[in-house]
Amino acid sequence: MTLRKNSRGIFAGVSEHRMVEIILPELGEGVTRATVACWHVKPGQSVEAGQDVVEVVTDKASFNVEAPVKGRLKAVFVPEGKDGSVGAALGMIE
Repeated sequence: MTLRKNSRGIFAGVSEHRMVEIILPELGEGVTRATVACWHVKPGQSVEAGQDVVEVVTDKASFNVEAPVKGRLKAVFVPEGKDGSVGAALGMIE
């Protein structure tokens, strides 16, 4: 797995199978975790690069995480209501 930065400055993990992870980005100083509030797409649905795919919340704010590439949402690793760590994969696009 290799981390690459796309044109929007979002890091994404890229594997040999052209799967791209949706990474929980840094959300602010001292923020290490966020809760997934809502997935805007379901596995199997198409996404465009830059499209909001998941909303996450911290104790101070909510943020939308964009799809780093065009493709289909292959998997959700962190379901709604569960916490993810900054830098961890929330889902996968193929």
